[in-house]
Formats: sequence, structure tokens, C-alpha cells
Amino acid sequence: MSDMFSTLGTWNWLIFGFVLMALELIAPGVFLFWLGLAALLVGLVSFVLLPSWQAQLLMFAVFAAAAVPVWRRLARGSSAASVSNPFLNRRADALVGRVFTLEKPIIDGFGTVRIDDTIWRVAGPDAPAGSRVRIVQADGANLTVAAA
Repeated sequence: MSDMFSTLGTWNWLIFGFVLMALELIAPGVFLFWLGLAALLVGLVSFVLLPSWQAQLLMFAVFAAAAVPVWRRLARGSSAASVSNPFLNRRADALVGRVFTLEKPIIDGFGTVRIDDTIWRVAGPDAPAGSRVRIVQADGANLTVAAA
């Protein structure tokens, strides 16, 4: 077994790194990418310094462990996009406070309003078609309106 480790070299690490990154493409989860990056770094360092196989394995472990906080920091930075666009995937919530014209009258508490290319069902006090209404609440695909 130690013979196998003693033959570890630059090319072994580089190939191992590229194989791990290729596996990441097949089974995405971002985990294998960081292990592949750690293997590539060990390959590059071993190209320059020619460390022993023990040092190479230790470097791989250190680089792989260091990749976790790096990945968490990068993942946290990408979640800032949802802070800049708080209504992403919550389209109805973005409609609250806006004023629209009723397409069909509100009769017995229900009517419809056209917003862009979508017809939304609205609930509120009875009103004739063409009336202006303000959206006061959004609950899923149900909008509650009041006279504007």
C-alpha cells in the first residue's frame, strides 16, 4: 500500500483533480469541485517543491478543509442577490400597493384584473368592470383589493 502512495506525483494529482471536476459535471453538488481544486493545487505545489507522499496527502487534506470556508463565503455572497431583489419568486407580493383596472367586475366578492399578460383573481368589495383598485394583500395567487 505504501508503494502506491510513494509513487504519487504531480501528474497523479492533476489527473485526479480533473477527474473530480469532471465528476462534478455529472453529479453536481459543488462538493467534488472543491476536492478537485484541492488535488489540482497539490499537483501544482508538487510540481515546484517535490514533497514526499506524506506531505502531499497532508496538503490535500489541508486544501480540502480550507475549501469549505471559502465555499461558504462565496455561497453567502451569492445569496446577497436575493436581498437586492426581495420579491424574486414572490411575484404576487411585489404587486401589493399597486393600482390596476378591473377586467371583470367584482361580483359577490370576486373578480379579475389583468396584470401584464396574466389574469389574476381578486377578492374585495363589489365594483364594476373598469374600476381602479389597489392591491392590499397577496396570498399565493389570491389578491385582495380595495377601491383606489
